[in-house]
Amino acid sequence: MKRRRFLLSSLALAGIPKIAAAQSPAKVFRIGWLIGGSAEGSALFFDALRAGLADHGYIEGRNLVIEKRYGEDGPEPVVAALARELAHLPVDVLVTQGYATRTVIKEVAAVPIVYVFSADPILAGIAQSLARPGGNATGISLLSVELNGKRIELLREMLPRLERVTVLANPAHSGANFELQACDNAGRQLGIAVRQALVRNAAELEESFAEIAAGKPGAITVLPDGLVIQKRQRIVEFAAKERIPVISGWKIFAESGALCTYGPRLTESYRRAAFYIDRILKGMQPAELPIERPTVFELVVNLKTANSLGVTVPPSVLARADEVIE
Repeated sequence: MKRRRFLLSSLALAGIPKIAAAQSPAKVFRIGWLIGGSAEGSALFFDALRAGLADHGYIEGRNLVIEKRYGEDGPEPVVAALARELAHLPVDVLVTQGYATRTVIKEVAAVPIVYVFSADPILAGIAQSLARPGGNATGISLLSVELNGKRIELLREMLPRLERVTVLANPAHSGANFELQACDNAGRQLGIAVRQALVRNAAELEESFAEIAAGKPGAITVLPDGLVIQKRQRIVEFAAKERIPVISGWKIFAESGALCTYGPRLTESYRRAAFYIDRILKGMQPAELPIERPTVFELVVNLKTANSLGVTVPPSVLARADEVIE
């Protein structure tokens, strides 16, 4: 009896390696990364997304392939063609951002989409609601209307004698009307006259400079969107020539020479996008995943620009700054 048990146990153990060897390898997921701009301009965000994916156990070369495509700031048909190309590979999830988002959603219906979108997704027509976006797309909206008023308050703190502010904005940006209203409300509360310079394209932006200069504002606040991000260096150069301090919402403006920025920490938002990808790869539908808004914000002060403009940044602002550029 003991010998029989021994033989049966030995046979069972001998079969284990064969069963293990027969198991299929881990699934390799394929993700599409489609950006309307360039690889260089989005490298920081791509690295943040990749780090977020690693946090969830997705590693390139092991169980993940990322197919990258860039529109190089080309027209909408270029982005549309790239979206169709990725969908036909196919990819398991397509990740996009900014102004390319609406085009990608319009072109791709059969693949789940995760986006980081700077405008209001409901007003833009790409989501039914924040809680239940519907369709095949969800993600993160960077639109934080209340931050626009806080930037006006920040300007007053740094420029106590500030009387006039020009708001540079693209009215085609979904939700821009709410952001402009927030600036107007803050201006009234602080006794600051707020003027609007509305620009829909690069030509209108150039035309606006003469009008802005004639109005002699004490500062310019720029509502961030794809147009002004692409033209940020031109805006900063104009403001420097006129000796007008500039504030905006994204750190890249301060790095380009604006006086300061206050807004969402974009790298955190892109890292968070990996959460959506993970849930979708595990079987959830985009329509069931609520759209989030940023929870991590950063204040960046360009002290070099402040010195060149003769602006003394109060210690109270420097103490709150997440980063000071010198």
